[in-house]
Amino acid sequence: MPATISPLATLTPPCNSRAWSSHPHPHLPIVATACSDKTVRIYSLTNFAQQSSIAGGHKRSIRSCAWKPNSVGESVLATGSFDASAGIWRRWEEGAGKAEAAREVDFTSGLAGGDGAADEEDEEWRFAVILDGHDSEIKSLGFATTAPLLATCSRDKSVWIWEELEDDNFETVAVLQEHEGDVKCVAWSPAEELLASGSYDDQIRLWREDVDDWACCAMLEGHKGTVWWVEFESAERVGALAKTDGLNDEQKALLDVRDTAGPRLASCSDDMTLRIWKRVPKEKPSEPTGQGKMPSIWKNKDFDEEWVQEAILPQVHERAVYAFSWSKKTGRIVSTGSDGKIVVYEERWCNRSGADVAMRDVSPAPGAEEKVPGSGLTEWVAVAVTENAHDVFEVNHAVWAPRSDKDKRYDGEEVIVTTGDDGEVKVWTLDE
Repeated sequence: MPATISPLATLTPPCNSRAWSSHPHPHLPIVATACSDKTVRIYSLTNFAQQSSIAGGHKRSIRSCAWKPNSVGESVLATGSFDASAGIWRRWEEGAGKAEAAREVDFTSGLAGGDGAADEEDEEWRFAVILDGHDSEIKSLGFATTAPLLATCSRDKSVWIWEELEDDNFETVAVLQEHEGDVKCVAWSPAEELLASGSYDDQIRLWREDVDDWACCAMLEGHKGTVWWVEFESAERVGALAKTDGLNDEQKALLDVRDTAGPRLASCSDDMTLRIWKRVPKEKPSEPTGQGKMPSIWKNKDFDEEWVQEAILPQVHERAVYAFSWSKKTGRIVSTGSDGKIVVYEERWCNRSGADVAMRDVSPAPGAEEKVPGSGLTEWVAVAVTENAHDVFEVNHAVWAPRSDKDKRYDGEEVIVTTGDDGEVKVWTLDE
């Protein structure tokens, strides 16, 4: 392998039970870790120590959490729990990036009929609102980048979309119930109000608003097992590859098509695969001439979308792939799962002269080349693998984060943050 994944640090103290996932703050050097002990732990990526612990908002394990992007003056964190509720927490950002002594912030007295005597001005985090509606465990949630929307999904087979109003109020704008199984994950497109969801029914559905209601605009089939995670590529790096100089006409045409189609979607599954999906750009309709039929006000003719499977990444995992992260800086993907491996993939231009041909484990998915011009010009390659990342325990989540400690080697360096059943959150570097 041309790169090595090396351990850098273990965040302390670890969670005293299973840790589900860790999520980097949009601009501060901290991560929020969702834990089975009903807490979210806030760790510093500067000194690798816990800054605070959010507790008291949920009655069962906190399965997922998500930061609100583009929040000004405060940090906003959403939490999703096995108690079927979602919580919204707020904290003013003054001093948020400083290394502070770890301290527990327990809001139980103010939530469960207590006297609420704690001075709110001294509380680092404020529990703002609880969102009820799901009938079973919430598995994932996420804020939209382009609108004041929050999506939640649940074991009850539904996806809910909430709109944030003023004064900590949220309104339910859609309840989407077309999945036939437990909905494991949701992810918003960074470029528009387009939501993806993955389910126990092996399917991925894409949702957006049609006229005055939300509906499924595309269904992606191909996985042969539960879809555990979905994620769009960065809007700033749509289809970008490392090499951009000296491209031929075919390569330039592919980048143009990708730019028109918008961010691609990636997914991982119980079937041990990671897949890349691409929207097929629509042909511009010809302008109507003369008197024709009036456009329907009931159905948006451009609502349905066509997405195709562009590629299957080289199969390195030997068991279910639980999560992955698509780097906003490099376009690399890091994945992890039940086998305890961490794998880093990179998309490259195909070297048809033979230098990299030996590393090609898969070709673009069948049919992709006909649907998406130029799909055969690139390939995904595994560039780094490490095994037993959390000893004998399963690794539930992996994510890229900006490196912020004093030993950072260069501007823009990223680290990999992994979260496991052992309750530990580990930080890794990618050494090339």
